[in-house]
Amino acid sequence: MPVRAGSTQEPYQQNFIITAYYSPLENQCCYVTGGYAAERILNGNGVKAADGTAVYPGMLAAPPSYPFGTKVLLPGIGTLSVHDRGGAIQEFSGGMHRLDIWVGFGEEGLARALDFGVQAMKGTVYPPGFSQPQTSIALEEFPAPVEQLKKYMLEGTNLLSVRPKIKDRGLSVIMLQDVLKRIGYFRHGVTGTYGKVTQQSLENFERDYHLSQPSDVLTKSTAAYLLSAERRHGVKNPIGGYIQQGSNGESVQEAQRILRFLGYYRGRTNGVYDQDLADAILRFQQDEYLVGTEKDPGAGRIGPLTMQKIRGAWDRELVAERARKLVVLHDVEQYIRERNLTVQRFLSEGDYGSQVLRLQEFLSERGFFPEKDINGSYGPLTKQSVIAFQVARGIVQSQSDHGAGVVGPSTLSLLQKEEKLGLYRLVRAEGWRAL
Repeated sequence: MPVRAGSTQEPYQQNFIITAYYSPLENQCCYVTGGYAAERILNGNGVKAADGTAVYPGMLAAPPSYPFGTKVLLPGIGTLSVHDRGGAIQEFSGGMHRLDIWVGFGEEGLARALDFGVQAMKGTVYPPGFSQPQTSIALEEFPAPVEQLKKYMLEGTNLLSVRPKIKDRGLSVIMLQDVLKRIGYFRHGVTGTYGKVTQQSLENFERDYHLSQPSDVLTKSTAAYLLSAERRHGVKNPIGGYIQQGSNGESVQEAQRILRFLGYYRGRTNGVYDQDLADAILRFQQDEYLVGTEKDPGAGRIGPLTMQKIRGAWDRELVAERARKLVVLHDVEQYIRERNLTVQRFLSEGDYGSQVLRLQEFLSERGFFPEKDINGSYGPLTKQSVIAFQVARGIVQSQSDHGAGVVGPSTLSLLQKEEKLGLYRLVRAEGWRAL
């Protein structure tokens, strides 16, 4: 094979510096820049390449001197086709050329890109017009270790922040499996892969909590229920013992309170097992198909099976109540994000633009930044204001601490949390019309 760097007709060998990029998705666990919008800018929107081709395995970003359609054979990686450009994808002095390989969507793609890092190698370039090999690359052979993602997860990220679905691999799936495992629905090793076992576990949870939600994706509603159920996991039974004639008065009072909460008992909470309580228990048992009439064995009394059903109904009611609050919190968060009412990316000295402007407005509203100096430029004054905020909130102790003056994961998470809680209280008090 001739070695003719610069030939436009025959293949030639070239030294490359190679990196990897991916297509971000909404509701990932982690973003290198701190947010979806900024991540899309960093990765060229991640939908189509510069020549209009939809992203696919084997796509390559190369310097402008490489015509679209040029094939590049990279040892140990495969044969890729040039369809994309990039501001940093250039030819360097010394004869090195920069390439960027597309490595997938979402968290799995990000994990691959981070693990790939920066590699130097010699490849073979096949210019258009010359006999070219077929594009060939196996993304599944690229490591995608989820550990790479953890340092980019914002504090406070939970299941409501992510939307893992069937066949996904990543930290979001691990988060889902961990919660299912803690509340007793997932009895397998945590793999980070959303397969049939994870789907069945989620389906079992949704059935027990009477949720009409799909199990091949984690929906907002199911996520809220999972978080609420996790918080209640391990809570002791609401009734201290079995209930029948002669039962302990304190246990009878507990039964009266729970059955009133569930809508079955309307009598006094007097600790007396009487006909009103027996009738309430019977109505509950009939609704749960435990007995048919008052003459059936155990009718009107709380034994092991009735106790289990009462516990389940009690849990469902309390879990549903908290889940509704979590959903409102999430919707407030979406409202803020869609209207750019909060900072959505990591920031540091030297940055400028609308995100810095919002940061300065946030700090000014809380007395950390002079309103007259709001200008959208992250200079020394903004840095000192961020430090003051961080010290006041306990994120750092002094300006010499690591991360002082920088809006990193912890600071960004707290900024967003304070914005969210303020609007949440307003919505809870006055409804969505208040916004």
